[in-house]
Amino acid sequence: MTADHKPPRTALLIVFLVVVIDLLGFGIVLPLLPLFGRDYVQHLVTTPLAIGAITGLLMAVFSLMQFVFAPLWGRISDRIGRRPVLLIGLAGSVFFYALFGYASQMGSTQAALALLLLFAARIGAGVSGATISTAQAVIADCTPPEARKSGMALIGAAFGIGFTLGPLVGFAALSLFPGTLSVVGYAASLISAVSLVLGLVLLPETRDFRNAPPLDRRWFQFGTFRETIVNPAIGPVMLTFFLATLGFASFEVTLAQLNKDALQLVERHNLLIFAYVGMVLMLTQGLIYRRLAKKVTEVTFMFIGILCMGGGVLALGGVTYAAVTQMLSFQGLLTLQLLALTLAVVGFAFLTPSAQALISRRSDPARQGEILGVNQSISAMARILGPILGLSLYSATDTHLLPYLFGGGLLLLMLPLIPYIRRGGNETITSGPSS
Repeated sequence: MTADHKPPRTALLIVFLVVVIDLLGFGIVLPLLPLFGRDYVQHLVTTPLAIGAITGLLMAVFSLMQFVFAPLWGRISDRIGRRPVLLIGLAGSVFFYALFGYASQMGSTQAALALLLLFAARIGAGVSGATISTAQAVIADCTPPEARKSGMALIGAAFGIGFTLGPLVGFAALSLFPGTLSVVGYAASLISAVSLVLGLVLLPETRDFRNAPPLDRRWFQFGTFRETIVNPAIGPVMLTFFLATLGFASFEVTLAQLNKDALQLVERHNLLIFAYVGMVLMLTQGLIYRRLAKKVTEVTFMFIGILCMGGGVLALGGVTYAAVTQMLSFQGLLTLQLLALTLAVVGFAFLTPSAQALISRRSDPARQGEILGVNQSISAMARILGPILGLSLYSATDTHLLPYLFGGGLLLLMLPLIPYIRRGGNETITSGPSS
């Protein structure tokens, strides 16, 4: 840190607050996006599989942009600093959430144009949201290696708070303005604007340029992907992170539809389920994970996380099967769903910061933004495939079991990767990739 920087603790606090407020906007929009998109798509195509695939694509383009831009933003932040990259991302969120609000009010008579604008809004939000790897780089800048997993858990806790309060803000907005669906997007835009102002006023620069080695002048460095994937220290961790995200995303994107089909929840009450998911994530990473971080290794956290996630996703399959066969009452279905979600989210909360911490610890400090950006990009690829697979599989059968069988099975099949991750602890990525 240079002498004119604010203390690392201050930087951690401010980036935490910025991510929380930014994720509030994301948490407002996410629960309703599949429902909005599906309403428009149904006026343009009629086959269930096509409806599911197009709606899944609407969810996936956000992650497609993150796949492309996360390494680029990370590399730029290594070159020009973390602060300007984060501020650019926040400014983009303000505009594209407002565009989402405009598109969501257009109605079925303009379904084609509205769907086109929704795609544009999600593409722009994906480019803006790809800066989350830069926020992770701020954590890496400000924490020693032995405390890295606790630092990364701050980002997870910020996600949890955003996913808890975001849906609640959406619930309140729809309660105050019933029938005005555009208020959701406009509320997200307003909250992102607050985050932008906070970042402009308080966010310090954390990148230390004093002893940084010269960086490759190219903006895109495709060799980094190859280098990280084949590296025995990082490759198995990234593969596990990819498969976990794929399995999780294949069910996550169907949750709003499951709430509607199995529990018969309206939009406002659907937001409360997502708020519960965010609360579990927040409590797990903000309290439980950080308390255990000094006693439990990253690899052990990942092992427990895989087991919990796999079991929770499979249990969600039990919810939809019980609803179709009318085996349980509403109270029984709701109880089973909340238990399944708790198990899956706790597992995800254990696995995510552990994988990110391992990747950060095994990377050259001068390339934190770049390597973490690659990991975010690989995660984004899983979130591209997950929604398309999940919503297509969900629509393929009347029982809606397939995305949960696929996701849960895929997660549990990752367990053999754990020994490879444990053995990779003595390797690090240091020099840049060869040209």
